Amino acid sequence: MYFFNIIILEMGKKILVVFLLLIFLLLFGFVRNLLKVSTNIKPMISVQSPVFKNGELIPLEYTCDGNGINPPILINNVPQSAKSLVLIVDDPDAPAATFTHWVIWNIDPLTKEIKEDETPIGAMVGVNSAGKNQYTPPCPPSGTHRYFFKVYALDIVLNLPPTTKSDELSLIIKNHILDEGVLMGKYSR
Repeated sequence: MYFFNIIILEMGKKILVVFLLLIFLLLFGFVRNLLKVSTNIKPMISVQSPVFKNGELIPLEYTCDGNGINPPILINNVPQSAKSLVLIVDDPDAPAATFTHWVIWNIDPLTKEIKEDETPIGAMVGVNSAGKNQYTPPCPPSGTHRYFFKVYALDIVLNLPPTTKSDELSLIIKNHILDEGVLMGKYSR
């Protein structure tokens, strides 16, 4: 009987050591992954406008009830390795599906401002949901809609025709995004 008690006690010690070793390895991996995540945090591109703050109403002038021109957009914190920028402006609250208001690519990565009523020099403008190669202003049929001004920094310069639409562009840039930023404005009629 004494012999069986020693065997059971020794087996219990081994199981306990293995159990503690497994817990240690799990905790070590968790801490290592936590440290890896925290050291890979990078600043997001800053996208702002001098005419409205994030989450605020877009001024009338930049809508279909005003002059219908694009608002000025300020861009900062673009990665130095970026080769080009993309701007997509869309409204996910549109009745049928997300409505794209503006699609621009090959914006110079040194661009700090897209001025009102202006497309950056050298940039390409794609087809928006209105079927036009231009900015189409916010004009919600009802309720308050959100308009997202999304800027993407890419590791490439794109060679695309002006017939390119937002969904096509999004698929093409998917694996080339270095960083991104967004500004959201609202509008209701």
